Amino acid sequence: MKKLKLQNDSYRLLLSDFEQWLDILGYNEKTVYYTPIFIREFFHWLEEHNIQRLEQITLDTVKAYYKYLGERSNQRKGGGLSKAYLNKHQNALRKFREYLQKQGARTFKVHLRLEKSESAIKDILTQSEVKDLFEVTSYSSKHERTRLRDKAILVVLYSCGLRRTEAISLDVRDILFDAGRVLVRKGKNYKERYVPINKHGIIILEDYVFEARPMYTGSHSTEALFINKYGDRLHGQNLSRRLQHLLTLVDDEILREKHITPHCLRHSIATHLLQQGMKIEDIQQFLGHSSLKSTQIYTHLLELL
Repeated sequence: MKKLKLQNDSYRLLLSDFEQWLDILGYNEKTVYYTPIFIREFFHWLEEHNIQRLEQITLDTVKAYYKYLGERSNQRKGGGLSKAYLNKHQNALRKFREYLQKQGARTFKVHLRLEKSESAIKDILTQSEVKDLFEVTSYSSKHERTRLRDKAILVVLYSCGLRRTEAISLDVRDILFDAGRVLVRKGKNYKERYVPINKHGIIILEDYVFEARPMYTGSHSTEALFINKYGDRLHGQNLSRRLQHLLTLVDDEILREKHITPHCLRHSIATHLLQQGMKIEDIQQFLGHSSLKSTQIYTHLLELL
């Protein structure tokens, strides 16, 4: 695709400037090399469809381009393009859109909205993928305290199924080690609930609370469970960033393509519990749903998986 020739002077200039922009911002060599190649193919397709200006691009244009990619053959291996390769095309368009925004130019919509059920399914990890995330915490940082904190974060978000706000609001006293329970004081609609945690999860939280957490500056002056290197309570964005960091370490291309969020882990544990035969009413209580209807979405998702 690098050999595709562009006739439009404006597209050629944009492509050159875009590549320089990526390089100046410090993207890695592969990104600087391959991303413009994807955009070159997009421009070439636009030219073939007599779209000579970015202002002409509409949502229907992007839909038609995605349809073309979905039907295009893999010129190197034969067959169709892989899902991972299609994702790279979309990510390239997203970066190009970001470039246009920074230049103050008119942009276009890149991502297509998925149906709610399809989107939810995309957010669910397999138990093997969750295991991969736990495994990379053994080398997720040069600091032991951070590695143990990463693992504890996974326990709270996945094993306990807590919402992001609930996780960052936890205090040390909310981990009831002897009872094997976590007290969620700041649940949705301010409803408190107790969440069970297995022995393996308890051990991980004990390692963090009694070994890793005291290594953080100011740990004795705050009740917050998860704290940063300054002794301040972690924000929700901190948790999300740590999840994204873990994702960069996994040796699974399909998993790396996913956008893992705290709510994704909550979706995943609920689905796994249902697969293991837990009653829907018990899952409702586990998740802290006020209405059973909110929990029943997982029964519908299970039929689609």
